[in-house]
Amino acid sequence: MKNRGDSVDCDILVVGGGIAGLSLASALAGRTGVLVVEAEPTLGFHTSSRSARQLIPSYGPAVIQELTVRTLALIRALEVHLPEPVLTARSFLLVGSEETVRDRASGHMHPVTPAQMMALAPELKPEHFPAAGLDTTSVGCDTDALMEYHRRRILDRGGRILTGSPVRSARYEAGGEQFGRWVTEAGEQHITSRVVVNAAGAWADELAALYSVRKRGLQPYRRTAAIVDVEHPLPADAPMVADADETFYYRADGNRVLVSPSESVPSEPMDARPHAEDVAALVDLVNSVTTLGITGVVKSWTGLRTQTADGLPVVGYDDVVPGFFWLAGQGGYGFQTSSGMAEIAAAMLQGEQPKKAVIEALSPTRAGL
Repeated sequence: MKNRGDSVDCDILVVGGGIAGLSLASALAGRTGVLVVEAEPTLGFHTSSRSARQLIPSYGPAVIQELTVRTLALIRALEVHLPEPVLTARSFLLVGSEETVRDRASGHMHPVTPAQMMALAPELKPEHFPAAGLDTTSVGCDTDALMEYHRRRILDRGGRILTGSPVRSARYEAGGEQFGRWVTEAGEQHITSRVVVNAAGAWADELAALYSVRKRGLQPYRRTAAIVDVEHPLPADAPMVADADETFYYRADGNRVLVSPSESVPSEPMDARPHAEDVAALVDLVNSVTTLGITGVVKSWTGLRTQTADGLPVVGYDDVVPGFFWLAGQGGYGFQTSSGMAEIAAAMLQGEQPKKAVIEALSPTRAGL
């Protein structure tokens, strides 16, 4: 990577400093010249800092589950380089009617009886939840530590990270198949690169338009969460509990509880904020179906989960515009697929051929996009 005052020449420019962009840059650093640019003054400012901090192998379509399993393996491998573990045991309990639990269950989840459900989560009011499934492979994740690991690895291996640097303009300078370069103006920097990676989260389609690339129908959706005080705190080893109808989930957060209404409301790309009425309705709902006894809201926040029409991420080179690579649309699977997706994307960017079925499932050229 070469610096010339306010000009930077790199091989791969990653636009977006959330978990997707950092994971990929971390996988590439030391193998090629990589630069991450983030529009906000801090990394992970939007969705990545507002995660439920739970990785659930039974959550999502088959390809997502496959990426989750691989991500867990890769995180466990990197934990040996850290003073504290990133992952901690925390099972996932899905509750609801027999039909909704059956429809949401997967190979990573096994059914449990009502008595077993109550032993695992005695705060539930059993008349509301006649069926349950348990995923014992689910884990809690220290997302801050994981983000910091990737940040430090990028820098230690010669990569660069620029924050407060929104992309303002871009153009492609053709010079033959081997010599075409992107010229990107980001913040005060003039950046040239062989490839641009679109890891811009909720802004991924807007970024594509700046590069004259066709949008892929990436729609941001609101998802709110809150930390609440309760009369009856959960034990540290309590499972995360989610309603199969996706009306709420909760888990222990020290002596408090993290709760979410699991809403999925379309939004424009923005710094999303919680709606007070949504949080109040959530408190009423959780108090009606559990004995937690929520007494007050400590803080609340809203993130944006960005999805395609088929709910799968978009990973791969654009089929029309040269040197433009998609890494977007992770939806609610960002952290749990991050390392697996980065491994695949890094291989593709280095001219390797990862597993064909996964590439085709995530391709920006697949039907419907």
